[in-house]
Amino acid sequence: MRGEAGLLADLAALGIAHASHEHAAVYTVEQSRAIERDWPGESTKNLFLKDTASAFWLVTVPAEARVNLKALPTAIGSKRVSFAKAEDMERLIGILPGSVTPLAMINAAPGTVTVVLDAGLAAAERMNVHPLRNTGTIGLAGADVLRLLAHWGHDPVVAGIPVQPGE
Repeated sequence: MRGEAGLLADLAALGIAHASHEHAAVYTVEQSRAIERDWPGESTKNLFLKDTASAFWLVTVPAEARVNLKALPTAIGSKRVSFAKAEDMERLIGILPGSVTPLAMINAAPGTVTVVLDAGLAAAERMNVHPLRNTGTIGLAGADVLRLLAHWGHDPVVAGIPVQPGE
């Protein structure tokens, strides 16, 4: 696993502009909002899922989104999904709950986890994600997240993520 050192090396090698912030550990969207409120860009949350065909999915959405898990499979081309186990997360993407980020795909073998990025985030000038740990945040363009994923051999899905009614 290449870890955060590999991530930082790839950001430099690819010339990807980013802003880094160090902070106390955050475990919830509410905690993140309190820290990120003065930073530009879209705050995010991530869902690590497994479908009924035993395929794994990492879905990144805006922090405020209440994802409709019943409608999500149709939007991303999957079968019924549920939250995956922490052991699978650690084994496949090398991180623990609370630190989930699309950047953890640096640790994943291509084809083991499908990354889904909300279409709005993919187009964002800046989105804020963890750098493989929940004591830091990196802000970078959605297009650059897609570029990193491709660099690591992943073919991300960009989709409109269904949310709960009323949003």
